Amino acid sequence: MRRPLVAGNWKMHGSGAEAGRLIGELIAINAGGGPAEVVVCPPFVYLAEAGQRLRGNALLLGAQDVCAEEIGAHTGEVSASMLADVGCRFVIVGHSERRALYGEDDALVARKFVAVQRQGLVPILCVGESLEERERGATHEIVSRQLTAVLGMAGVAGFGAAVVAYEPVWAIGTGRTATPAQAQEVHSLIRGRIAEKDATIAASLRVLYGGSVKASNAAELFAKPDVDGGLIGGASLKADEFGRICAAVRK
Repeated sequence: MRRPLVAGNWKMHGSGAEAGRLIGELIAINAGGGPAEVVVCPPFVYLAEAGQRLRGNALLLGAQDVCAEEIGAHTGEVSASMLADVGCRFVIVGHSERRALYGEDDALVARKFVAVQRQGLVPILCVGESLEERERGATHEIVSRQLTAVLGMAGVAGFGAAVVAYEPVWAIGTGRTATPAQAQEVHSLIRGRIAEKDATIAASLRVLYGGSVKASNAAELFAKPDVDGGLIGGASLKADEFGRICAAVRK
């Protein structure tokens, strides 16, 4: 039985005071209780304080990105060991915004995936297609290519301690959402691609949906058999909304 997971990606939003208030509200509504794992991913500068507040709490801490290198002259970068040191358990790698805005290719994403696992952390690997790619029928090709890059570097065993998030780029921050059927189709593809290498790992792999998830559509999305939770963007900045999404995945 796969344990549901909901991860809130705060992106580059908020201040220290706002981050502290949001963490407090989420703890108060017990967003991390029950059968689902709940992760919050604040901006780098707020991770240490968040980690201190979340010690011993069911709510878990994650980071939005990581450097592929562990140490050295990499100005402005943050290593996986540093993230572990402040209490992170999860790290998002390959988010579509990193790929599109900062030129991260499949090979770099695979290196980040491996760097995260070397420190005992769990990568949340993001895969997904653009609107243009979907409209020309290339969704399966794009998602398979992104998975293949990581399989080539980490092996299928790497997916035994990882999470995959399907995020259709055309549905991120646009208000558009993949239908439950569309989400299920790609989630099934992802699980099937891993099953080609190892059926046991595929069966236990958690695959999240990310793309304009809200409390109003969460339950319908999460009801699909291969949707194991969500990677939540804007809605994770509102404690009440995020809490209702977490409640939906537990049903």
